[in-house]
Amino acid sequence: MARIEKVELRMVDLKPKVKRTDAIQSFVSQETPIVTITDSDGATGTGYSYTIGTGGSSVMRLLADHLAPRIIGRDADQIEAIWHELEFATHATTIGALTAIALAAIDTALWDLRAKKLGLPLWKLAGGARDRVPLYTTEGGWLHIEPQALVDDAVQAKEKGFRGSKVKIGKPHGAEDFARLSAVRKAVGDSYEIMTDCNQGFAVDEAIRRAERLRELDLAWIEEPLPADDLDGHVRLNRSTATPIAVGESLYSIRHFREYMQKGGCSIVQVDVGRIGGITPWLKVAHAAEAFDMPVCPHFLMELHVSLVCAVQNGKYVEYIPQIDDLTGRHMQIVDGQAIAPSEPGIGIDWDWDAVRGMSIAEFTREITAGEA
Repeated sequence: MARIEKVELRMVDLKPKVKRTDAIQSFVSQETPIVTITDSDGATGTGYSYTIGTGGSSVMRLLADHLAPRIIGRDADQIEAIWHELEFATHATTIGALTAIALAAIDTALWDLRAKKLGLPLWKLAGGARDRVPLYTTEGGWLHIEPQALVDDAVQAKEKGFRGSKVKIGKPHGAEDFARLSAVRKAVGDSYEIMTDCNQGFAVDEAIRRAERLRELDLAWIEEPLPADDLDGHVRLNRSTATPIAVGESLYSIRHFREYMQKGGCSIVQVDVGRIGGITPWLKVAHAAEAFDMPVCPHFLMELHVSLVCAVQNGKYVEYIPQIDDLTGRHMQIVDGQAIAPSEPGIGIDWDWDAVRGMSIAEFTREITAGEA
């Protein structure tokens, strides 16, 4: 039995590769907590999560002061037990983003460690449903982008084999959203998927109105149309439109997902491993979604989600948004618009440790061992 002997903490602040705007904000920074766990056999596993610009320092303090010390000396294979112990230890701050982001980094590191020691890639260890999954792109669909540029990006993505493009919506008047999306639909034809994302920007009556206006465009989904805690509003909206409603990036508990699925508040599940608290709860949500005949199309973190979507039977899409390329050697493999699941043991991310160390913020770099725990 190998016990955890060391936990290394780092945070890198990554700037977006392109300007990113949506209905409520501009995405200017990705604070990226990185956790590396070493066991008594000398094996290591690395996990990470992210913020969209705020809270990273709080996540790192939570990791350093409260979570990482608790796992020193623990059996690294007891992933389920460790996850629940850490969740209980932070019950005063759950359920919420900061705690979930911290838990995710540790949990993912433990899964990486286990997979490496077993000699298996994550997608096989976690289920092994398929070895590749279709991609859709978001990078060319931000809200500030002019209609012709939206069209050009979608056409190029289709030519590369991508299955769809996501376009942000939430212009001051619904007519603007309709015009932008209509231009894309005309250019790419009926067989190419158009996803839309509201980023929680609407009240329920406006969401119903816009969904009805957009119905003729045969959208793949309308994502986060309302504030994530408005379950009743989502139920009302989902009942009012034939267009699928997608939620998940702002839900932080398996029970929140259960309520959405059980009460009919969504038809597509976008569970995010960095927001739900790691791989352990991610898989539970994905399997629950299968029981409700709902596909899983996770938000962001494509380099990690490719393995998880390939692990489960109801995984449908991975969202293409490259963000950690500056921290890795080998990048995610794409063939004919499909992401290929990594074949090497672990979560499949080839960290460039010189780059990681060079970009790490000194204030949050910490090594925790038995003497410090």
